Amino acid sequence: MSTLADRVAAARRNELSSISTNRNDALTELRGRLHFKVVEELGPTLYDRQMSDAELRLRVMEMLEWAIDQEQGVPLTMSDRRQLLNEIASDVLGYGPIDPLLNDAEVTEVMVNGPYDVYCEQRGKIVKTDVRFVDDVHLRRIIDKIVGQVGRRVDEATPLVDARLPDGSRVNAVIHPLAIGGPFLTIRKFAVDPFTEADLVRFQTYTQRTADFLRACVRGRLNVIISGGTGSGKTTTLNVLSSYLPDDERIVTVEDAAELQLHQDHVLTLEARPANIEGKGQITIRDLVRNCLRMRPDRIVVGECRGGEALDMLQAMNTGHDGSLTTIHSNGPRDTLSRIETMVLMAGYDLPIRAIREQISSAVDLIVHVSRLKDGTRRVTHVTEVEGMEGEIITLQDLFLFDFGAGVEENTGKFLGRLKATGIRPTFSEHLQDLGIRLPADLFDPEPFARRANEFAPR
Repeated sequence: MSTLADRVAAARRNELSSISTNRNDALTELRGRLHFKVVEELGPTLYDRQMSDAELRLRVMEMLEWAIDQEQGVPLTMSDRRQLLNEIASDVLGYGPIDPLLNDAEVTEVMVNGPYDVYCEQRGKIVKTDVRFVDDVHLRRIIDKIVGQVGRRVDEATPLVDARLPDGSRVNAVIHPLAIGGPFLTIRKFAVDPFTEADLVRFQTYTQRTADFLRACVRGRLNVIISGGTGSGKTTTLNVLSSYLPDDERIVTVEDAAELQLHQDHVLTLEARPANIEGKGQITIRDLVRNCLRMRPDRIVVGECRGGEALDMLQAMNTGHDGSLTTIHSNGPRDTLSRIETMVLMAGYDLPIRAIREQISSAVDLIVHVSRLKDGTRRVTHVTEVEGMEGEIITLQDLFLFDFGAGVEENTGKFLGRLKATGIRPTFSEHLQDLGIRLPADLFDPEPFARRANEFAPR
């Protein structure tokens, strides 16, 4: 049975809780008003490329100080004032609460599952963070800012959008009514300094022997497809392979959202465009691939084939634009060929399967398959040559394979295997030699593969 003192204490706690809630609500409203006022007053100044970051931040802070002084309704402590200044400045100049995650070099992906649940990927593992947005409206403001920077929009008419940050990081946003409990925001970060061949060798994505072979293939103008699942590292691998392209060639890249970071002198970047609010003006990847054939390219690099543009890509590879590179979602080299067949049929032409397979076998020289393993690492698991047709079937030959038989480390769960040569020399090695690119005799020396103990267990 509670005493009078207990009842008084409980009433006091309820009163303080009510006061705190009312104050938080008032601060949230004040924050929204201040944010709107600063954006309205500064307008185009926020996107003035001639103004340095330090000058822009100074302007924003001055405007915020002025705007806070105009507000008389909510009494602010010095701590509240500092917090408001920093939070609104982050919203206006950056990306609000997720700014620290985007600036953290160890974070590779940021996943916002609504305003109160934010996850990130670190070292290949997904972890929950203590980052929170104020509410749905706060998160929507950040999403609107991100997509507005690249001339795109997201609203109830178009409730999902692909965009990118200024550094090339890939952004996807989904809002109401499609996102239940959202909005949802996913950002796949790009490294400030793009990964190089040395980085991938250090990460054990592939071996130096494989890197030397792939460099020879790209220099020798072979058509290469990089395949793999979502988040397996296809674009990173494509970036590294693209770095092998010679500086004296004209390179045209085609992407849905510009992500590739090529450093050659003669690079033209094309980016697809979604339809406007009236449903008009859309420019697809396929439109861009067809158009780039008229731009006299030496090399065509397509960020990802996911539809009818696969037919145009095959046509380009078979009509003198050899040395092209692209990526495709698939579960393995053989599955990659099936995916290409399906995408060619999506182009709307009733082509016989044999004709499609003949096009594929003559166009594609090499498939590099990348996988994201259970330990969080990204590894090249297959480097496979497309040899040609045998009857109705496209024949494949593995040149390098990942040694899964080596098992995993007991304490860390990390895979101990690596990419190994199968001992088979590719049929196109003579073609490369004719171009002056000699593959060392020991490049394909066979390496023994480990065998799992249970392979020999009685059945």
